[in-house]
Amino acid sequence: MTKLYILYEHASGYALFQIREFEEIGMNIPQVEATVIDLSKFATVVKLIAFYPFQSGINALDNINAISEGVVHDDLRTFLDTNLPKEKKRAKMILGVADTRIGSTINELFSITCQHTGVVPELLRGLRLHFPNLIKGLTDQNQSKAQLGLGHAYSRAKVKFNVNRVDNMIIQSIALLDQLDKDINTFSMRIREWYGYHFPELIRIVSDNYTYARVVYLMKNRKDFTIDREDELEAIIMDSGKTAAVFEAMKTTIGMDISPIDLINIESFATRVIHLFEYRKSLQEYLKSKMGQVAPNLAMLIGEQVGARLIAHAGSLTNLAKYPASTIQILGAEKALFRALKTKGNTPKYGLIYHSSHIGKANTQNKGRISRYLANKCAIASRIDCFSEIPTTIFGDHLKQQVSDRLKFYDSGELPAKNVDVMKIALDEANIEREQILLKEKKLKKKEKKRRKAEAAALAEEME
Repeated sequence: MTKLYILYEHASGYALFQIREFEEIGMNIPQVEATVIDLSKFATVVKLIAFYPFQSGINALDNINAISEGVVHDDLRTFLDTNLPKEKKRAKMILGVADTRIGSTINELFSITCQHTGVVPELLRGLRLHFPNLIKGLTDQNQSKAQLGLGHAYSRAKVKFNVNRVDNMIIQSIALLDQLDKDINTFSMRIREWYGYHFPELIRIVSDNYTYARVVYLMKNRKDFTIDREDELEAIIMDSGKTAAVFEAMKTTIGMDISPIDLINIESFATRVIHLFEYRKSLQEYLKSKMGQVAPNLAMLIGEQVGARLIAHAGSLTNLAKYPASTIQILGAEKALFRALKTKGNTPKYGLIYHSSHIGKANTQNKGRISRYLANKCAIASRIDCFSEIPTTIFGDHLKQQVSDRLKFYDSGELPAKNVDVMKIALDEANIEREQILLKEKKLKKKEKKRRKAEAAALAEEME
């Protein structure tokens, strides 16, 4: 007769339960759902075999981190080894688990059949609901404290990375940059339309939105703007021909007169638009510096903005590093992909990486080929950035050169260098740079230590 055991991971420790009358339960899941709610009925179904409480908060965090990664912790291994039936009887038992990954790991270690479907989720729901009543000495208050403490510790551990290499800021920055572009375009159209009533010819002469906003802010009422201020206008437009055309258009304009209150509002709005343009520039510089810290190789290969969009679309740099090259190639073109699969048409050749300069350089017939090759190099670059301790742009430089060489090969047939040889050179260069960085850090630490000693000595002298 097959016996069902349930492994339940709680914030306070591990618990192993045996399920009575498993064969009858397995045939009737609705009956189990009804039994789960009632404690008196549920207590007759489950029997506690063993409970292993965690020794401390740190011990609990170690165990929960191992479980979240699908790894069997030493504590869990000892607990299962001690309390499960002997090896001869394990063939006739099933272990119910909440997670498939931990189930497959336990199966490899103990040769036990693990199950996570059927009645197991319902039984785990019941255990979660009535756990304090099934364990002696555990109250609802103690349970809440353990769950809250472990939850906070787990969350802190997840975000406790190097603050200079957190990719969340990149995701937010690129989202804000895209939003700013939309808003700036909308506001620029509004200011052109608004000031166009007074001086419509200026729209045709000054095409750039930022320059137009600055000209509006400088010019204000066209009737008060004289030829004496030609140098100021030319400093903004940066074109003597266009400056002369503006003054020429002022003489024959069909624009209406504008009241002072309207002019004040236009001037105020133009100021805000100019500030938005300037903030966008500073945000772009921030994104560039952040990409240099978090994903320098990816930024070097395809540019800061395209790299940031890939990270944002994947959710994080770690997620992007886990993606195969085929997924990275069409990342951002999901709609087109599923539409093509539905209609049995041609699938898209590229997604977000289309905006890379490499694909723009390729001929029409080679765009698909170079996008596949570029996606392959992006996968390598993202993995290096994600898992390397010291960020460096050396691999990005070599990968970029490989893509350029591949483009030459498509055009002229000139054979590029082998990937193995290129990576070997890059690895040697990276090791040299790594040693130099570590040496600099060591020197800085020594200087800091000396400075602190000097400060402490000076403080001691003052106290005396």
